[in-house]
Amino acid sequence: MRFVSVCVFSLALVFSASAQADKAAGQSTYAARGCIGCHGAGGKSVVPTNPSLLGKDASFVRKNLTDFRSGARKGNIMNAMAAGLSDADIDNLADYIGSLK
Repeated sequence: MRFVSVCVFSLALVFSASAQADKAAGQSTYAARGCIGCHGAGGKSVVPTNPSLLGKDASFVRKNLTDFRSGARKGNIMNAMAAGLSDADIDNLADYIGSLK
């Protein structure tokens, strides 16, 4: 029973963090940090070597930004870009990018 309670509590924390993310702040961060330069306005890249983010799931974006920030995923430009992101920045960016259709 205790294990189930811990799991339910952990899931509630994950969902509440995501629910508190601010898409408008994510859009502002996307513009201010220069994401548009490589990934395009609205997440659609016009440069073939740079991936489009349009249609990417928020959890995919969140994991990849977290991995770039920690160095678990290597990408020289993205490691540097993600280094200064807070957890809230990552949540906001992930929810903004995940909302792009």
